[in-house]
Amino acid sequence: MRRLLLSPTRGGTTSIAMSKILRQVPWGRAMIVLLVLWLLFLFIAVQYLRQEPDQNTNQRISQVLRDLQSLHRQREEISKLLSEYNSANTPMKQEEKEALLKSIQEKVIQPEGLVGSDGNDRDDPPSLEYEKTRRRVRMGVEEMWFFVSNQIRNIQKKAQNVSPQITSQLSKILEEGVEHKRSLIRDVNRLSEVDGFHSWRLKEAVALSDLVQRRLTYLQNPSDCDNAKKLVCKLNKGCGYGCQLHHAVYCMMVAYGTQRTMILQSKGWRYNKGGWETVFRPVSDSCTEVSGPVQSWPGNENTPAVLLGIIDSLSPRPPYLPLAVPKDLADRIAKLHGDPAVWWVGQFLKYLMRPQPSTTLMLRDAAVKFKYERPIVGVHIRRTDKVGTEAAFHPVDEYM
Repeated sequence: MRRLLLSPTRGGTTSIAMSKILRQVPWGRAMIVLLVLWLLFLFIAVQYLRQEPDQNTNQRISQVLRDLQSLHRQREEISKLLSEYNSANTPMKQEEKEALLKSIQEKVIQPEGLVGSDGNDRDDPPSLEYEKTRRRVRMGVEEMWFFVSNQIRNIQKKAQNVSPQITSQLSKILEEGVEHKRSLIRDVNRLSEVDGFHSWRLKEAVALSDLVQRRLTYLQNPSDCDNAKKLVCKLNKGCGYGCQLHHAVYCMMVAYGTQRTMILQSKGWRYNKGGWETVFRPVSDSCTEVSGPVQSWPGNENTPAVLLGIIDSLSPRPPYLPLAVPKDLADRIAKLHGDPAVWWVGQFLKYLMRPQPSTTLMLRDAAVKFKYERPIVGVHIRRTDKVGTEAAFHPVDEYM
């Protein structure tokens, strides 16, 4: 029995052994061993954590930490400004108080340097689905207001002879409703500025447009004009200025699709007898004439020069007309713009409507003469030939 009592258990043996070791090892060495073990643990933990988040997450965490510091600094600045504003010991003029109050409001409404506060904090693109959803929300607000306001106006017309009081109340609802609608649109538009992708949108808009303009410039200025395949377009369509501009755009879109240099023949143009180049820069700096026979559309891929007629009677119709966009740019355009075909047509207008210096000077002189003052709001109300044929009538108040 005594031997059993004196015999230690396995755990007890370990405890006794550890006690002996601790008694034999000086405390200084023990502390060093513990420190080494602690550093080893920290190293393993840090390595593990560094492997968990991706690079973007690390960047966002770092940005958030910087933002917290910025918020702390701005809180101190706002507190100081409020103290100055409320201080009775410091007499201030009314103008100074208003300026100080405005400074405080700006710091509260728009904190400086925060993630998404100015939209310039990231360069990675948003997803296509995100951009489409954001645009659908804005369109939904617009369409909802069109529907509601139209229904209220219809009720208003029916109530005019029955209850003038109801008509007045409905007018007030419309006045207040449009303010709510404008506020919603402003908030939705604000989303594109604070969601962190504003900087990307600005850069992508410039980069994508520059890419297309370079392609058009390259296509319109071949290194060997004599052997370059050409598409001849005559600016002699019997219609108005906008219609003729559409004709030039359509010609250039087909030229891009067929990879031909467009030759714009415009001498005797009804809007300037000197031709397109008198008002706008020439569509090519080095290849403006066609020599040899010209074959009517469509020709074939080996035809040196093809004449493209007006779109009304064109057959077969080329596959490059709106709403078509280039396949290699389709995803980028769809992400950047809510209506890819509109953006694509706009790039051809941008290239074609580069004004001559004399045209720019004329427009500037006209602006001075007419004494334009900002803001300027232009409302295009289409009438005459379109109403009753291809467009429905819309009253002026609908545009307001």
